[in-house]
Amino acid sequence: MPPQTPPQMPQAFPGMPPVPPPPPAGPAAPGAPGAPGAPGAPGAPADGPRTPLQYPCANCGARVEYAPGTTTLKCPYCGFAQQIAATDVEITEHDFAAWAALPDKPRLRLGEHVVQCRQCGAQTQSDDLSGACSFCGAPVVVEVNADEQIAPEGVVPFAIDQRAAQEAVRGWIGSRWFAPNRLKKVGGSESMKGTYLPFWTFDAQTASDYSGRRGEHYWVEESYTDDEGRTQTRQVQRTAWYPASGHVARFFDDVLVPGSGHLPQARLAAMGPWAGEQARPYQPDYLSGFRTLRYDIEPDAGLETAKREMASVIENDCRDDIGGDEQVVTDVRTAYADVMFKLLLMPVWIAAYLYGGKSFQVLVNAHTGQVVGERPYSWVKIFFAVLAGLVVAGIAVAIWASTRRHR
Repeated sequence: MPPQTPPQMPQAFPGMPPVPPPPPAGPAAPGAPGAPGAPGAPGAPADGPRTPLQYPCANCGARVEYAPGTTTLKCPYCGFAQQIAATDVEITEHDFAAWAALPDKPRLRLGEHVVQCRQCGAQTQSDDLSGACSFCGAPVVVEVNADEQIAPEGVVPFAIDQRAAQEAVRGWIGSRWFAPNRLKKVGGSESMKGTYLPFWTFDAQTASDYSGRRGEHYWVEESYTDDEGRTQTRQVQRTAWYPASGHVARFFDDVLVPGSGHLPQARLAAMGPWAGEQARPYQPDYLSGFRTLRYDIEPDAGLETAKREMASVIENDCRDDIGGDEQVVTDVRTAYADVMFKLLLMPVWIAAYLYGGKSFQVLVNAHTGQVVGERPYSWVKIFFAVLAGLVVAGIAVAIWASTRRHR
């Protein structure tokens, strides 16, 4: 089927460079629902129901969804595959100073989208950018409105499918120490949902002036009395401290910060490293069949988080610059220049399983397979492990005491 003509390029946000147009949404024919220029095409007013992008199967009319690890949309019913149109668009970044100076920033409206499904006509409310119709299950992708929020620049597509994610969860469960034996018999997750999470990335040139102290070790000889009452000598380390100050500079590239507070930040950090370098220019096709959260952390708040991450690296640079055997950094003053940012979507499988009447959540990085999550503990195993440790410690103490008596 010949490619459709893309719509006019929308702006990422008013006053900033335009976002390159996405390729056509699936195999919709010209004039069909969802094709540009067709009745009910995307772009409904923000205060009315939106008719989202949808992806009907050209073979059976059901739907096509993104197939993880590929560049195709695939029908889960008849197996028809539709190649995602190639694009020569490049991922670009936005000048943070220009965004901060805008008098009318595209601050996210916290109200829900009212989405009208093209397949069954049902209207639903959702905070997500993509998901499934609650009535017919058709995948829907909301077109980003530049007046409401910043458009994604890139997306890291799902690299592992649901079956691989379930295997990763089983392996993770099976490797947990002190896990109840019955937990290892869990055959799969009770629910496993693919979700794209928003992340901000920040670039910055930093210049830091610091002050602190440099410690240099030296050795002295001192006398002491041992257990037998004899006078002995030994070498003791001392540290001489000197004032230190200086200047360090570093360029930070793509410092990654979560753009949503829906999941614990520490858990997201534990799922790293995130494969931001694998991002492709944003195309809504990659969202078909998956849920996509929109960001609820604004860029300025994200930058403050990024600065805290940069600060730990800058402090290490200061310590390296101070030199010596020990370092104390008492003050760091950092200037930030050429700050750039963009919005990326990262893939996660979110699993939940039941054990003992309680639900536990597990997250799988859908690009690397890294698993983190909640798990129950077997207090019986912990009790016997502690008991065994005490027994071993008691035996070691007894052997040591016996050795001392026979000297």
